[in-house]
Amino acid sequence: MNQKVLILIKPDGLKKSLTGNILTRLSETKLEIVAAKMVRVSHELAAEHYKHLKDKPFFDELVRYLQGELHDRKKVMALIYWGKDAIQKCRGLAGATNPEEADPTSIRGSYGRITTKGLYENVIHVSSNPEEAEREIKLWFDPDEIIVDLYPAKEIEVPPAKKRVWA
Repeated sequence: MNQKVLILIKPDGLKKSLTGNILTRLSETKLEIVAAKMVRVSHELAAEHYKHLKDKPFFDELVRYLQGELHDRKKVMALIYWGKDAIQKCRGLAGATNPEEADPTSIRGSYGRITTKGLYENVIHVSSNPEEAEREIKLWFDPDEIIVDLYPAKEIEVPPAKKRVWA
């Protein structure tokens, strides 16, 4: 069954210049990349992404981690992979969330670490199931940023709003 999965290369992965290595590993899945972009992560986006962990004592540090405040890299690379068993394939390559428990040949086993404060720096996020993938993809991407129609969308008129433009 075709699935979609959100992949985030986190700030520590970008700071360590692991983007090419991670993308090469993910290419082993033979899945199609249907969206990709660099994102400056706001506090609101990071908090919404990790909202299921808001009651955990490490939530604030986790939000700061995803925002790049802990690595002086205030960005992540967001991608959507699409194809047969995408979630299982990508999660298998990523390895366990805890880098010390991850298979040493997995992405997290190879490149992750646990800080002295106990924060998992695991370089990559992979959606855990189809429901989370849909929630996360809709959080990180607009329909027009994806080259296939993954979910139903509609057109609306948006009145002129303030936005940054090139000077």
